[in-house]
Amino acid sequence: MSYHNPPTPPRKSATFDDATMAEIRRAAATGIYDIRGGGTKRKVPHFDDLLFLGASISRYPLEGYRERCETSVTLGTRFAKKPIHLKIPITIAGMSFGALSGNAKEALGRGATLAGTSTTTGDGGMTDEERGHSQSLVYQYLPSRYGMNPKDLRRADAIEVVVGQGAKPGGGGMLLGQKISPRVAKMRNLPEGIDQRSACRHPDWTGPDDLEIKINELREITDWEKPIYVKVGGARPYYDTALAVKSGADVVVLDGMQGGTAATQDVFIENVGMPTLACIRPAVQALQDLGMHREVQLIVSGGIRSGADVAKALALGADAVAIGTAALVAIGDNDPKWEEEYRKLGSTAGAYDDWHEGKDPAGITTQDPELAQRLDPVLAGRRLANYLKVMTLEAQTIARACGKNHLHNLEPEDLCALTMEAAAMAQVPLAGTSWYPGKGSF
Repeated sequence: MSYHNPPTPPRKSATFDDATMAEIRRAAATGIYDIRGGGTKRKVPHFDDLLFLGASISRYPLEGYRERCETSVTLGTRFAKKPIHLKIPITIAGMSFGALSGNAKEALGRGATLAGTSTTTGDGGMTDEERGHSQSLVYQYLPSRYGMNPKDLRRADAIEVVVGQGAKPGGGGMLLGQKISPRVAKMRNLPEGIDQRSACRHPDWTGPDDLEIKINELREITDWEKPIYVKVGGARPYYDTALAVKSGADVVVLDGMQGGTAATQDVFIENVGMPTLACIRPAVQALQDLGMHREVQLIVSGGIRSGADVAKALALGADAVAIGTAALVAIGDNDPKWEEEYRKLGSTAGAYDDWHEGKDPAGITTQDPELAQRLDPVLAGRRLANYLKVMTLEAQTIARACGKNHLHNLEPEDLCALTMEAAAMAQVPLAGTSWYPGKGSF
């Protein structure tokens, strides 16, 4: 009797996987680098790699919903005459009119107001829809200066000087011609239908000394009423935070690489920046070293999805978080009910990232009037408010379980890590030990 070994099945390369091979072929065929929206798709250490240590005997938990757990936060207490008081520590990140439809901007404003928090303009100026429906509106001041004017600076409740974004630290924004509608063109003083690429740095300053002058100019324009935020992409968080504080910022916004974008090079999204988890502790350390922790507030963004993520960011030292992609999903983006139309675009609801093309079936990342009308801003605003409510309740539930009567009382001691990488980045002990890499002996 003879025996024959079965043939060995062919193996594909882990380095040259199907997606990599497809990108090589696409680049070879077109000679153009890939542009897309959304955030990184690679897996990096994130909040899922941390767990909370609930109270038992050594810690005393709060009793259900009968003992209060506060959630409020005040932003801009350092210099501003009129700090922003929010009911919850979850804000809406900057997403421009141009990247988003007018209805989407209105929905974000409505939802944030219902939840008692703030929204942010993004590049391209302030729309009446967003200002009219936002109780607290942060005005982004970007290198492009699109739509910037002193009147809107004064109409805002805070000003955010954008130095960098997590999806593309060191890179400028993009808004392709198909989304430069007549209204967008007028607001940005651009020709209709022509690709726009924003500058990657501000035209009138090059370093922290110049930034201090710019911040003082903004304070003078607004009579020192408005808090001044400085937003940086997650790259060198210790030094960027320290320099922002020394330049006079009231609030530092730190955006990790899981943050999304309307459009940029795919190579940027996947290969530049640091995970959000790795950014928080160096930024907090900078604030502590300067004696400014809690006096200068820290907002963390980039991949925040749930109340657990909120609680973990705050436990690591943040004062608040900002959400972008999650907010868009909450108001209806990537909804499976549009799956047939997503497939016609060559994608699927869960993976749609061609936001720059302006063909979003959900009517959110588009300037097409017919598509935009699909989004009911009133209903979408309620959905966002519901989502923010759930996130807040989840964070409160965790805080109570840890015995804390305010979300800001959560601390690194309440956390452990599941992996060596997360333990090192968050500087919290590996589960079952009192050690994390860099601390010393077990």
